[in-house]
Amino acid sequence: MSSLNRVILIGRLVRDPELRTTNTGKSVVEFSIAVDKRFKPQDPSQPTADFFRCKAWDKTAEFVSNYLSKGRLAAVEGRIETRKFVDKEGNNREIFEIVADSVQGLDRPRDDAPGNAGGGQSYGGGGGRPAGGAAPSPDEYDPFADE
Repeated sequence: MSSLNRVILIGRLVRDPELRTTNTGKSVVEFSIAVDKRFKPQDPSQPTADFFRCKAWDKTAEFVSNYLSKGRLAAVEGRIETRKFVDKEGNNREIFEIVADSVQGLDRPRDDAPGNAGGGQSYGGGGGRPAGGAAPSPDEYDPFADE
């Protein structure tokens, strides 16, 4: 019997993405998104959203770092991965994170947000913007064009 590990989430970035480069030269970005709950809790002290840690690699990481920021609406498609570690106090910990294959910006940046060009752009899974340079404007963007 086969198994399947796929997840698609739509939510807002909780903070600005953090891009870094590994020792082997690969780009990786970490970010978190808040996904509104379908039904709001009756108790106002309960959270109205679920929070997910996300990670993306290579060109997808660069796209997220360059074009998304805190508060932006994004669709994240990928898989759930678990990681176990021992924290500074010696406690065993396990975290769940989304390893994104594809990330798409679903809204336009605010006019006062510096460095945020274009909306509705995506990268991952072999599509998206070409590496380097500015993203095309939403009017010029053709998701079916050959790159």
